[in-house]
Amino acid sequence: MSMREMLALATVLMLGLSVADAADAPRFGQPITPADLAPWDISIAPDGVGLPPGSGTSAQGAKVYADHGCALCHGEKGSGGPSGPLVGGGPLNSTDREPVKLIGNYWPYATTIFDYTRRAMPWQQPKTLTDDEVYALTAYILALNKIIGENDVINAETLPKVKMPNRDGFISKYPDKH
Repeated sequence: MSMREMLALATVLMLGLSVADAADAPRFGQPITPADLAPWDISIAPDGVGLPPGSGTSAQGAKVYADHGCALCHGEKGSGGPSGPLVGGGPLNSTDREPVKLIGNYWPYATTIFDYTRRAMPWQQPKTLTDDEVYALTAYILALNKIIGENDVINAETLPKVKMPNRDGFISKYPDKH
């Protein structure tokens, strides 16, 4: 095969691949529809705006934690593993130059636990947990950190009312929504 024939064949192959990929290509210049955006429009505000219906308890969360293998990454009862602990860390103070920043001692809003868990967990299958499972896991994590009681129910009404220990350690972007 001559150089010219090889070049022509390569060009034909490239054009063919480009046409085959066109169905999956971005739709630049086309407006996005609400239906296209809906699966990604799941943000939860610190004041709870955007929380879906559903509820969960710490006991239900312990079962979800076990059933979904959360301990593989976060250890038994969130004590630590390859992806780090969900519990502990101790109080933050101004003299500690490198404090351990965890959910219970650093995060300012409990709604962030729900938002992050729903969006990113389990890491190998993100966005596959039901809203009730996410509420339950959130309750479990909050109870393990002794921020809520073992029997407290977490839902769209109660979750935004949970006062995290370090809430006042931040300058809020949402000062009117506490």
